[in-house]
Amino acid sequence: MKITTFAAIYIGSYEVSMKVFEIRPGRKVRLVDYVRSRLELGLDAYSKGVIGYELVEDLCQVLKEFHSIMDGYKVDTYKAYAGNMLRTVSNGLFILDQIRIRTQIEVTVVSNSQLRFLSYESLAASPEFEKMIGQGAVVVDVGGGSMQITLFQKGTAVTTQRIELGIMRIWEKLSKIRNMVSHYETQIQELIDKELEIFKRLYLEGKDIQYVILMGDYIGEMVKGFSKKLDDGTIETERFLKLLNKWHKKSPKEIAIELNLVNENDPLILPSVVLYKRLTEEMNADFVWVPGVSIGDGIVCDYAHKNHMIRFLHDLDKDVLAASKNLAERYQSYSGHTESVLSTSTVIFDAMKKVHGMSKRERLLLQVAAILHDCGRYVSLTNQFVCSYQIIMASEIIGLTDLEREIVASTVKYNSLPRPPYESLRDKMDKDSYVIVSKLTAILKIANAMDRSHKQKFENIRAALRGKELIITIETKENTVLEKGLFSTYAESFEEVFSIMPKIKEKRIF
Repeated sequence: MKITTFAAIYIGSYEVSMKVFEIRPGRKVRLVDYVRSRLELGLDAYSKGVIGYELVEDLCQVLKEFHSIMDGYKVDTYKAYAGNMLRTVSNGLFILDQIRIRTQIEVTVVSNSQLRFLSYESLAASPEFEKMIGQGAVVVDVGGGSMQITLFQKGTAVTTQRIELGIMRIWEKLSKIRNMVSHYETQIQELIDKELEIFKRLYLEGKDIQYVILMGDYIGEMVKGFSKKLDDGTIETERFLKLLNKWHKKSPKEIAIELNLVNENDPLILPSVVLYKRLTEEMNADFVWVPGVSIGDGIVCDYAHKNHMIRFLHDLDKDVLAASKNLAERYQSYSGHTESVLSTSTVIFDAMKKVHGMSKRERLLLQVAAILHDCGRYVSLTNQFVCSYQIIMASEIIGLTDLEREIVASTVKYNSLPRPPYESLRDKMDKDSYVIVSKLTAILKIANAMDRSHKQKFENIRAALRGKELIITIETKENTVLEKGLFSTYAESFEEVFSIMPKIKEKRIF
């Protein structure tokens, strides 16, 4: 059995880290080494919009050292990711180029949703996670620039929301006043409370939450002192808050010494304490769980899962669909028609798998598009597809990358509107993604047309390829003139994309 040595590198707002793992197919991933280097790139990024020359020099030096460590471990392969910070600074592309030239490390910039999902994947491998979300849990992933909150009820993802409030961003927002006030922590708390207020009102009222799952920097150090954890690794909320309240009254230096931090003058430690304290209080859970995973753990889990080396205990696709359904319900668009379009489009996709060249992932994107295709009606009946596009693009859907969300939103938009040529969309997607949108749109149009009356007239829908035709067999006892008329309208565009002509074979039920 071949053992793969894998390195996961992450460039964050204030730290550059690398974890080296051994992956044994069919077994758990084993951590071999963990190296971290403090590098506050976010200080320049968030305040100046550019990362200075000296920090770039330091970053390249750290990555050179990482490369040497990888050579020492004879690493088979690696993945190096950077947060959205490098996309937002004006010299981000040049920094990536310098990293490649100076260190021979290729770095990929990932979006916030991708980053959070990597962390989420590291949870999916844990049996404790499945138990907790079944009883009601909130997952809070705190980064330098933002945090993501995902609510679970009865094992199902209810919502995922990103809040532009990370540890580094708190520090930066209050930089001008922290030396002017005697109770700096009070200002931190007020800032946090303002941002949490809306989330709490919209999503937490009436919810029974047993567990708050905290992920992020500093939180691992904070819980090391708990010698009396429960059997599942959780901490009673009351005990956890008692400790945070104690630190709340101390200076950053005193806290850093207690936590055994390398930098005793770490300016981010107090914002961290206050943020985790207020998050725990507002979630009103019975227990706190700190799984102790980082982005590096998510990177290796993602790699191992995609290469069929490990299996997740948790069904991630189920979360994507559940979150999409909850979003549709929020905009009062989930109906019998939605379920009909979802079912029919999935049947067509599965029947076409020999010719459409798409994977299980595109099947999931089609299902999300089917669930959300009518959500824009909540805003406008005359411009619903543009509104649907805007709603999808403005929403965090757990498990979808920014590009995947663009594919879903575009599929929904061009379900009704004419699809423009690729040249008009090249700033939003590459050619391969454009082709995927075209394929998914062609399927969605056919499925939507088959329930145009919203009366679910067709029963027992089946589909099969017969030469250059896709025969869709239906049973009905209704008048289907409207549906078959619209079906024939969209059949030509379907044939244009797939070189396959769809046809309905009707069986009357009496």
